Amino acid sequence: MIESRILKGLDLFRGGFEKAGVDYPMMRSILQIKLIMDGRRVPTIVAGGNSRKKRQTSLGLTYVEEGNSFIRSLWLYALMGLMLVPIVLYGDNYIFQMSIVFGIMMFLVMTSLISDFSSVLLDIRDKTILFTKPVNRKTINMAKLIHILIYMFFVTGTLAAPSLIAGLVDHGVLFFLIFLVETILMDVLIVVLTAVLYFFVLKFFDGEKLKDMINYVQIALSIAITIGYQLVSRLFNLVNLTGHFQPKWWHIFLPPLWFGSPFETLLHGTRQSHYLIFTMLVIVVPVLMLFIYIRMMPAFERNLQKLSDQSVRAGRAGGRLTDLIAKWVSGSREEETFFRFAAKMMSTERDFKLKVYPTLGFSIIFPFIFFFLDFHEGGLQGIASSRMYLFIYFCALLVPTVVMMLKYSGQYKGAWIYQIAPISHTAPIYKGTLKAFLARLLIPMFILESIIFLAIFGVRILPDLLDVLLMLPLYTLISFMVLRKALPFSEAFEATQQKEAMLTIPLMLILGVFAGIHYLSTEIPYGVYIYMGLLLVLNVAGWKTVFRRTSSSQLTSGQEVDG
Repeated sequence: MIESRILKGLDLFRGGFEKAGVDYPMMRSILQIKLIMDGRRVPTIVAGGNSRKKRQTSLGLTYVEEGNSFIRSLWLYALMGLMLVPIVLYGDNYIFQMSIVFGIMMFLVMTSLISDFSSVLLDIRDKTILFTKPVNRKTINMAKLIHILIYMFFVTGTLAAPSLIAGLVDHGVLFFLIFLVETILMDVLIVVLTAVLYFFVLKFFDGEKLKDMINYVQIALSIAITIGYQLVSRLFNLVNLTGHFQPKWWHIFLPPLWFGSPFETLLHGTRQSHYLIFTMLVIVVPVLMLFIYIRMMPAFERNLQKLSDQSVRAGRAGGRLTDLIAKWVSGSREEETFFRFAAKMMSTERDFKLKVYPTLGFSIIFPFIFFFLDFHEGGLQGIASSRMYLFIYFCALLVPTVVMMLKYSGQYKGAWIYQIAPISHTAPIYKGTLKAFLARLLIPMFILESIIFLAIFGVRILPDLLDVLLMLPLYTLISFMVLRKALPFSEAFEATQQKEAMLTIPLMLILGVFAGIHYLSTEIPYGVYIYMGLLLVLNVAGWKTVFRRTSSSQLTSGQEVDG
């Protein structure tokens, strides 16, 4: 049993815990229960897969075969870790190689922490259950910290193991030891920084606003890490596949550079001031942050109680603007009703926002990432005179994912409402929901990006932007046709199917076809306007005909509808 092996390894450090005032036997018991419960949670990285096997008895009853879903997901991290090996083995320009390696590792570990273990950091069950018992508070808090670090150890260890072995063979024992120590310090830094950030959110917000704020913090962290990863890879001027590092004062705020510097300092004997400062930060910052976190834990636990506050939101999502849009775009009273319903769910359903909004953020970022790739060649003027405005098609990358996720909800048991609704067919439900997605998420994001693109490329691209705007509802309709159909918000997130997620790949290829046609239209006189007219006709025809196949479907909670 994997839990018992973890705890036996922890027993080796019993003396240190007891010297720190921790009731070790009690902490061990708490951890054992937590680890058993965690084995039943499916990690985000394999959320679409079948991580637990179902078996059927002779009586026809189905039961789930127990097993640790998290441990079974580690092979994916190992696969990603293998991709880091070539970077480690390439030459001995350590500041370049190891900054990239740690930048990627920090991105993967932080996103894993955000997606799977924020619920552990923000768990209030300890306060509800254990604080009423004769258990040392320090013991409870230490159990929470060790609980997170155990899983971070597995994620990081699996991710770093291929590179550690490759580094040991190719660069020697000292390289291996530096890499190992820094990996541990990286884990500590990531866990503590996340906890401290949540502490300040908890300090200034409460109730429902706090829960929403935590969602937005998680989303912002994911986006910031993505931007940071791109930034780190561009700190080096790559000439003939060699990295040349030119230090700047603001590099001190980029932790991946800290972790690359000790390799230069200890293995190459480099004594330049910026390398020494970065090396010092690798050690000092994680240790200092850990002491701060330990001191803050009592206050952190007190603020966690705010998460149990239940407050009722007043008003409707979006208010009058949502009502006006619903009336304007809806073809019937039923469709308008479900437009408002879907808009409210998208704005208030925290589980939905946590799974969908990061995709929204990435779709905003992706078009601009490609600007950075070519920025050094012609500068901003070179970009403005090019056709790189077509990169705005990347803003539609989220469409297949969101259309797929519209059928899932954390409150899926409320889907019985469809059975009692005074409607006879499903077409208004689907049309209202898809239009709410367009009006609530996709088109506002596109308008924001269009304003930035107009500032960069000028008003000459306005017809092209109108083409993309007309492409968005058509692409949404195609995604709806290809993906499995079920009533909106009627299924649990755990029911996500991996096969369905794979369908988003050909849908992304279809998006590339739209972009390719648009590019060809720019080569033809008035081609952009011809393409605009074609998209308009296809939209009108598509939105009138596609939903006729669903109009005779029976309304059953969670029932799949063939389309």
